Amino acid sequence: ASCFVIQGAVIGSMFAYGVFFRELEAEFGWSRAMISGASSLSFVIMGVLAIVAGKLNDQVGPRILITVSALFFGIGYASMSVLQAPWQLFLFYGVLAGIGYSTHDVVTLSTIARWFVRRRGAMTGIAKVGTGIGQLLVPAIAAMLITAFGWRIAAFAIGAASLLILVLAAQLMRRDPRAVGQHPDGVEIAMGQASGASWETGMTLAEAAATRQFWILCVVQLAVFFCLLTVMIHIVPHAIDQGVAPAVAATILSSIGAVSIAGRLTIGTLIDRLGGRRSLTICFVVLLSSFALLQVADAAWMLFAFAAIYGFAHGGFFTAMSPTLAEFFGTGSHGVIFGMVLFSGTIGGATGPLLAGRLFDMTGNYETMFMILTGFSVFRLLLTWALGPIKPHVTGPAPESTG
Repeated sequence: ASCFVIQGAVIGSMFAYGVFFRELEAEFGWSRAMISGASSLSFVIMGVLAIVAGKLNDQVGPRILITVSALFFGIGYASMSVLQAPWQLFLFYGVLAGIGYSTHDVVTLSTIARWFVRRRGAMTGIAKVGTGIGQLLVPAIAAMLITAFGWRIAAFAIGAASLLILVLAAQLMRRDPRAVGQHPDGVEIAMGQASGASWETGMTLAEAAATRQFWILCVVQLAVFFCLLTVMIHIVPHAIDQGVAPAVAATILSSIGAVSIAGRLTIGTLIDRLGGRRSLTICFVVLLSSFALLQVADAAWMLFAFAAIYGFAHGGFFTAMSPTLAEFFGTGSHGVIFGMVLFSGTIGGATGPLLAGRLFDMTGNYETMFMILTGFSVFRLLLTWALGPIKPHVTGPAPESTG
């Protein structure tokens, strides 16, 4: 439940940044490349610190990490209410919120990987439904607050509410089942055994980095974040450019979150049966079809159709990666391994939106960028097919290897 809430609060607020895009353009005259740059900085910081957070979570657990990151995130987001200069946007959103972003995935999903084996994918999917609900609600709430009170009050309200929610949710987090006298999947263990020899097995980071699969998954994550973060930041201003009303454009963004819930639950269930490679392939085929549609989407109904197809793939991918890493490399060092893969993703997440903003400033449209996103989708499919057989490195029941 805590992971569900944390995912929703953080990712919902992250998605809402796109709703503020046109407000910042209108008030300050800033370019889209500059506004995107603050988002890119936040993802670079998130990626670097995700490695640290993953290592610390492997050692000390999630409660303190989530609490500290919540303070940075809430203060940074709320401080956007006093923006006057670009350096403040980069400090408040790029740096402070970026620090806050660093724990939401690597800590919560690594914790789930330790608590569940038999239904690891399904439980990851359920937790990531919180992300979908956050994506559905927070951008819509931000749009309503902006209309009613202005963008400054909206930013403060989202930051303050997120801080409170995250700090409260963090207090319920525990690193692994031993803290409550259990094995994974809720199996009770005898008194006095909880502090015995570790039941976690798997590769160290160095061992994982010696495999071809690790680096393929890093590049896959980079290519995915390049595309998905571009959509998250630029779909609202693109829709407004096409003549869609701002409130409706925010609804397009929210609908991605709504449909992503189906993707998270579906792929979360399938990965327990099919394994990581096949589940990722399904996600990327759907994602490719969505970007093909985006090439010609010039009306509100077509953008909503894109959001429906894209949202399913978006939710499915973000559910699939953590169980796939556990399936390949085990859970003993899952946090730091996941952190390294996330860092690779944030390189893409930083460059994609920035490039999109730059190309728009040069050409006045997103046509070239949408072609690039489609090409990246084909590239991801080829990488996924090159993964090769999955070799589980965990003890106990695990998803059947399907190659």
